[in-house]
Amino acid sequence: MDKSTQTELEAAAFRRLVSHLMERTDVQNIDLMIQSGFCRNCLADWYKDAAEDKGIEMSKDAAREHIYGEPFSDWKKKHQAEATPEQMAAFKAAQENHS
Repeated sequence: MDKSTQTELEAAAFRRLVSHLMERTDVQNIDLMIQSGFCRNCLADWYKDAAEDKGIEMSKDAAREHIYGEPFSDWKKKHQAEATPEQMAAFKAAQENHS
């Protein structure tokens, strides 16, 4: 496979992941962090880093808006619940297991 085709496929997979995460507002970022070690905010940070690697200035807010499909503050009000003590304990354990 040539590099251009590989890049197109990777971009398509990324767009599908972003779309999937936009649809699955029931899945909390803390649960993503516990299970996978990354969340929507991480993805936004990686997107911002990729832009900057190409010489494109991008704010954290702009990157998050791209990943969330709306301003993060709006998404957070609508969809993000306060983390439970159980989620925080699981997050801490996951961090310790991968350090």
